[in-house]
Amino acid sequence: MTRSTTRVRHCLMMLALAYEITHCWKSSALAQDAAPATPPSVQNPILEQAIHDYIIAHPEVIIESLQRAKAKAERRESALIKSRITAFRKQLVDDPNAPVLGNPKGDVTLVEFFDYRYPYCRQVEPWLQTLMQQDHGVRLVQKEFPILGPASVYAAQLALAAWKQGRHAQFHSAMMAKRGNIDDAVILQVAQSAGLDMDRIKIDMNSVDVVSEIQQSMEIAKSLGLSGTPGFIVGTELVPGATDLATFHAMVDDARRGRQN
Repeated sequence: MTRSTTRVRHCLMMLALAYEITHCWKSSALAQDAAPATPPSVQNPILEQAIHDYIIAHPEVIIESLQRAKAKAERRESALIKSRITAFRKQLVDDPNAPVLGNPKGDVTLVEFFDYRYPYCRQVEPWLQTLMQQDHGVRLVQKEFPILGPASVYAAQLALAAWKQGRHAQFHSAMMAKRGNIDDAVILQVAQSAGLDMDRIKIDMNSVDVVSEIQQSMEIAKSLGLSGTPGFIVGTELVPGATDLATFHAMVDDARRGRQN
């Protein structure tokens, strides 16, 4: 191996390390819930010049090095999320205050973080309903993640109150069928049409169970790095964002195969 080749490889290793340090600094907020004020810096004039010269001569090798560093950082982040899902398993799967749709005794649990006012949540709702109709082993746990303001929080409170009153399925179905602007008046109208006891509603929606359930869901979602809705969990797999029926079936099938192996 020539001296120039050794130097080039050394430069590549140092560049990949510098990239990974910076990338890991950005993702460390997920691991520590807080990032330092500024990322660490790697400065060496001689090294920087050598890297610059090599980038000009061999850009494709640099791209490959960066891709490998990025993939490594993503694997580390994925492992962290899996470990957190495992740590939160009881709150995600066996929470008595979280509404359940589908088969309550199903062999596969799908957890959904959602906001009634978020369009993409309403977009995937037909796929979820079809999934539960086609696969009677699916148990859908719904975690309220009201991120679009006070009206979203109000809808989450009424949904959990409906769960306490045994009318959640009716309320949920009617809410997901709504289009256009969903404000407090619309949400209250849905609650009335779903047959909720309106004399109990204020007590139920402001109960300790309801308030703590929403707070807990928000904290778990933040810990898992969710910033929007919907988000789905099956086993230890997190799928952020809207998806389709085929993907839901694949997620459920993978979970079943994982338990059988």
